[in-house]
Amino acid sequence: MLNFKTVNILTLIVLIGLFIACWMFSFSFLWFVLIGLIWFLLTALGSGIIGWNYHVKALNSNPSITKNQVAITFDDGPNPEFTPKVLELLNKHNAKATFFCIGKQIESYPELFKNIIDEGHSVGNHTYSHNNMFGFFSTEKVISELEQTNKIVLGKTGLKLSLYRPAFGVTNPRIKKALKTTNLQAIGWNKRSLDTTNLINETVLKRVTKNIKKGDVILLHDSSDKTIWVLEQLLLILQKQNLQAVTVDSLFNIKPYA
Repeated sequence: MLNFKTVNILTLIVLIGLFIACWMFSFSFLWFVLIGLIWFLLTALGSGIIGWNYHVKALNSNPSITKNQVAITFDDGPNPEFTPKVLELLNKHNAKATFFCIGKQIESYPELFKNIIDEGHSVGNHTYSHNNMFGFFSTEKVISELEQTNKIVLGKTGLKLSLYRPAFGVTNPRIKKALKTTNLQAIGWNKRSLDTTNLINETVLKRVTKNIKKGDVILLHDSSDKTIWVLEQLLLILQKQNLQAVTVDSLFNIKPYA
């Protein structure tokens, strides 16, 4: 798969070739515009599609796993209305999950955050503010957001987070530098539910269960009744297919905490 560095090198080589061609022959300037447009489109898509690993090497699935396991992940919590319902369902079906939590939410609901951990689930960093403009933050601002959430979790639980779920799935060179500084491992997904959109329950369920297989990482959000319905049906389907829901650290055999 192409990444940011490779695309930049290839683009530079092509541009040098075009400059030489322009010097030797009559050449339209539109070719430069075309190359620039292709570079922009690839970089824009690569920044927004975490599965490409365009900027950051994220763990998106584990197709080499031998056990019949998948990982269910939840973003944006803890949520006082829906996270308890998620925990209840997971407990009922003897399933484990990973919750990528927002720092502000942890500050507001520390006991609920502790409940997640106490029930055997793992937790990760999902920025402090989850700001809509997060992808445009400076490197320093991204580092500040990640470190602030890490500090909150350390103070309330004594745990040093090792896992990070990119806000909106967005990555870029600044976020890459921030992850290196904070020593966090990016966790992506290969099954995106789109449970925060206007899609109906059945459509969301179909998205996450179609061709589901061991090693998959499912993205949900503990923030709506829709997700609760989808989760309950998903857990039943996993049971029928003899697939066990585990934490992402178990799926990839990595440590969730430093």
